[in-house]
Amino acid sequence: MTTPTYRYVFLGLSITSSWGNGHATTYRALLRALASRGHQVLFLERNLSLYDEHRDMPNPPYGRTELYTSIPELRDRFSRAVREADLVVVGSFVPEGAIVGAWLTEEARGKAAFYDLDTPLTLGRLAHGDHAYLTPALIPRYDLYLSATGGPTLERLERSHGAVRARALYCAADTDVYHPQPAPMRWDLGYLGTYCDDRQAAVERLLLEPARRMRRGRFAVAGAQYPEALTWPENVSRTEHLPPDEHRIFYNAQRFSLNLTRRAMVESGWSPSARLFEAAACGTPVLSDAWPGIETFFQPGEEILLVRTPEDVLRKLREMKEDRRLTVGQRARQRVFAEHTAMHRAEAFERYTREVLDAASRARAARRERDGQPPSMRLESHESQSG
Repeated sequence: MTTPTYRYVFLGLSITSSWGNGHATTYRALLRALASRGHQVLFLERNLSLYDEHRDMPNPPYGRTELYTSIPELRDRFSRAVREADLVVVGSFVPEGAIVGAWLTEEARGKAAFYDLDTPLTLGRLAHGDHAYLTPALIPRYDLYLSATGGPTLERLERSHGAVRARALYCAADTDVYHPQPAPMRWDLGYLGTYCDDRQAAVERLLLEPARRMRRGRFAVAGAQYPEALTWPENVSRTEHLPPDEHRIFYNAQRFSLNLTRRAMVESGWSPSARLFEAAACGTPVLSDAWPGIETFFQPGEEILLVRTPEDVLRKLREMKEDRRLTVGQRARQRVFAEHTAMHRAEAFERYTREVLDAASRARAARRERDGQPPSMRLESHESQSG
């Protein structure tokens, strides 16, 4: 059976710049996979000065990417594309996203979806009356609510917030980009992540404190927006921003990679980051904080190593045998290739698209029947029996 091809329009935070946000690599992986499967993909991004100075992929080589500077310009230039798309997707943290969503759910002739890469944060903002990119009234207007957080959160979205269809669309690894590559082993433990107040305590506990105690060890932290006043141990290498095309080498130069999760995601569970899958795709063993549902993505102790204290980290760094370390990394890599690649997410995205389009087709048929216009097959069957 041939998979139909669709016309997609995405409005996301950023695909051209990964500076200070993890959305870019997720969008790049998904859109690259969708384009490779024959779909027409247009990505619309608000031209923000914050990203204008840090565009590490100004012209993505798949689909089509366009920048706009205002809501009026968005409407003037892209109304036709929105009307003609099979599915229009608005992402979390899109500037003036609530206004954008209200417009396109009226404008689109196809279906509309919200892609929440920050679901626990979104629900927290809604609870506090912050409706900058999503409002309670807008949620039921989307035909599909895609969430990078799964588990019980999906039921909560439908039951408590009126989402028509809440479906998990997790982050993933683009395995054409992330894979093992020979590199000098520079660090015992490395961490890649933008600074966040609610994640810094874990950075302190699971990387900086082990670095202080293991003075001959080598550690690395790469990521933007860390306070200048922050004091780093001498054996911690700091990189302000690491472009995605350097991530693979960074992961492959570590004995272990550290995965840390924001507090709201830990509390919700089922919120794997793109960094988790990317490091594992490189075959680098991952030390991770623990959260509900992590075992549905990787088997603890076999494919991922959970750590809660500095002592846990130090035991792994000092005591794990090399053959055991390599085995854990290889098993994680196999799990990524079996379940967590960008192509897996593109296939899931296609299924969700078919689901909403098929539901719309059934609804139209039901309306015709209610209006006294039964489907042609029913009419032909009736005429045959009469003859």
